[in-house]
Amino acid sequence: MILNVFRKFVPSFLIDWYHFLLPALSAFLYRFPSKKMIVIGVTGTSGKSTVVNLTTKILTEAGYKVASLSSIKFKIGQKIWPNTLKMTMPGRLELQKFLRKALDANCQYVVLEVTSEGIKQHRHRFIDFDAAVFTNLTPEHIEAHGSFEKYRDAKGKLFNTLNKKNSVSIINIDDSNTEYFLKFPVDRKYKYGFKEIITPNSRLSVSNCLSGSNGISFEVNNIKFNLCLLGEFNIYNSLAAICVGLSQGINVKTCRSALEKIRKIPGRMEIVVENPFKVFVDYAITPNALEKVYQVIQKSKVKSQKSKVICVLGACGGGRDKWKRPVLGELAAKYCNQVIVTNEDPYDEDPMEIIEQIVKGTGGKAKKILDRRKAIRKALKIAKPGDVVVITGKGCESWICIKNGKKIPWDDREVVRKEFENLNL
Repeated sequence: MILNVFRKFVPSFLIDWYHFLLPALSAFLYRFPSKKMIVIGVTGTSGKSTVVNLTTKILTEAGYKVASLSSIKFKIGQKIWPNTLKMTMPGRLELQKFLRKALDANCQYVVLEVTSEGIKQHRHRFIDFDAAVFTNLTPEHIEAHGSFEKYRDAKGKLFNTLNKKNSVSIINIDDSNTEYFLKFPVDRKYKYGFKEIITPNSRLSVSNCLSGSNGISFEVNNIKFNLCLLGEFNIYNSLAAICVGLSQGINVKTCRSALEKIRKIPGRMEIVVENPFKVFVDYAITPNALEKVYQVIQKSKVKSQKSKVICVLGACGGGRDKWKRPVLGELAAKYCNQVIVTNEDPYDEDPMEIIEQIVKGTGGKAKKILDRRKAIRKALKIAKPGDVVVITGKGCESWICIKNGKKIPWDDREVVRKEFENLNL
């Protein structure tokens, strides 16, 4: 609130100088640590945290000491702790401090999740990026940026920092925004899609891509990958991470060995309850991500006319992307048999107003339960053997953000486990 008042009375050019000087001061204070490590930035609308996780695993499997930072967790070598900041990219001082700790721990690589909001606030400045990964782009943060094009341009600023020797870009060529991200000049470009991986010196075939109820499988140059992750989108995430590995001289077999050891990504299509019905928790907050989750859920159902999908969802407040609220409701009504709309992160907005906007998209075919715990409890109570419950919007986030800057400790997965234990099955 103080910052908003400050912006009203201070000329914009002074605010621009502030945004420039703070990261400069932070980098100077911590002695520009990113210059002495290989830094990989991952950006896009969906899949960033997963790609950071997969890439970190591949680099570690190859024998490197790695630090990584995502909306899920922080990692420096073997030390791992959850990201409880309720922001993916920490503030400028915290970010440079993290990089300094990584360097002091003798890390050779750092993998960072880079958001458009972080770029807008200049948190990426004075970080010496060596490589950038583009996952995909669909509408998000439109109000904050002003338009989809400005949102895309914010993502592009990460690639615009790649002006050093041996810089690398890794681009999803199946996305409609491919050409925009390919235009940035770098030393080496890697392109990945469902048919091939294109490197500066060769083409690798990608074939037999399958997504089933137990995981995903695909082949890269006839080397078969069988992963525990769910959803076609995780094939794309895996290919992005493989391209990072290839760009760093790591072979496909090492990439396979690393990825096949991963059992789950916290809060991303995570199965919290297996029997007598399944309960999934996922972070999906955009229409595109939510639809993909529901499509995976449809595949995971027990093949029975009686089995049903029960969903619990909400939408973030704070004036963020209000346009998508009825769209989320429409998707829930399309793919799910029973819809429960609940609170998520209302910030200073009226949570019931957010709920009503989502319910409007369902055509009124939803149950409204303000208390998120009670909503989850209700979903579990009405689930029958063979059904699927899917809870979206928060994943493994550790807070619910309410008015006046207050935060309530939370974890959808822990709530599910506790409420499931209390069921009389």
